[in-house]
Amino acid sequence: MSGIDIEKGSGNVYADLGYEEAGEMQVKSRLAAKISEIIKHRHITQQEAADILGMTQPKLSGMLRGQFRGISETKMLECLNRLGRDVQIVIRKASRSHHSGKTSVVFA
Repeated sequence: MSGIDIEKGSGNVYADLGYEEAGEMQVKSRLAAKISEIIKHRHITQQEAADILGMTQPKLSGMLRGQFRGISETKMLECLNRLGRDVQIVIRKASRSHHSGKTSVVFA
């Protein structure tokens, strides 16, 4: 072996890197990835998408590159609505293994 230690990740790269807001950052990254996927699928430019989403092209470009700290989850959900997607928020009791709840994004 080469002597390299391998550690299994938690499933959240932001938590593995020690970010305080790891859960929120993971949710935003999944939302941004979906927004990007929809834009590519529609074959529209970032400027056309920015017009649809009600934001500037530089702001959209930053969000799609993972610079979403200044963009709320609510704004990202609104972007999905403007791109023709229904967003449903489901709240349920946390599993017994978690003392507090968690937020995740699931695409149907």
